Amino acid sequence: MKTSVLCIIAALTSTIAVGSALAAQKSGEALFKEKCATCHPNGGNIMNQKKQLKGIKVPKTIVAKIRTGGGGMPVFDRTSVSDADARAIAGYVVKTFKK
Repeated sequence: MKTSVLCIIAALTSTIAVGSALAAQKSGEALFKEKCATCHPNGGNIMNQKKQLKGIKVPKTIVAKIRTGGGGMPVFDRTSVSDADARAIAGYVVKTFKK
């Protein structure tokens, strides 16, 4: 009986922890607003108007730019933007800033 109760408590605790971690994840939109919108308002580019985010169709292109920077854009390494967050940002950009 004690073992069953302990197993149920462990399962519930694990479920709550996973649910809390998922709730803590930010959406691509929230991450974009936090990390990118200052230089890329409405998908534009304050440093170079010719290099806007509008019309980029391949998320990997955005993730690569996040990692390498250049042209006035800083490098965002995995400690400042996780791989999951970079993919979320890229997905948001591709979906939101269609031409």
